[in-house]
Amino acid sequence: MAQVQPAEVSAILKQELAGFRSEAELEEVGTVLQVGDGIARIYGLKGVQSGELIEFNSGLRGIVLNLEEDNVGAVLLGPSVGIKEGDTVKRTKRIASIKTGEGIVGRVVNTLGEPIDGKGPITGELFEMPIERKAPG
Repeated sequence: MAQVQPAEVSAILKQELAGFRSEAELEEVGTVLQVGDGIARIYGLKGVQSGELIEFNSGLRGIVLNLEEDNVGAVLLGPSVGIKEGDTVKRTKRIASIKTGEGIVGRVVNTLGEPIDGKGPITGELFEMPIERKAPG
């Protein structure tokens, strides 16, 4: 039987620990209670804000518009085909906004501001503006 050398074990452990990165990331997640007609009811997103973007595990996004005591209602920004009861939803902690500027004039974009007119990416200086904001004056 081979002898285990403490120095070898120690060297291997030090090498493994040197490459270890402790990167914990907290996410607030909820669960889909029901989905239909482009609206999802979600349980568990206690700290979510009205107008906040959320992301489903399928990658689809939504905007929270209805805050209730035990659940929230969100409008889906795409087809609800892949969303079902029990799916996980996570907060993005970003209020829904859109990029605007001279480069977007005459372009066709989807609900997330991504170009869908086949003319390539939007160029020029763009400013991010919240979708809902207080009116000036």
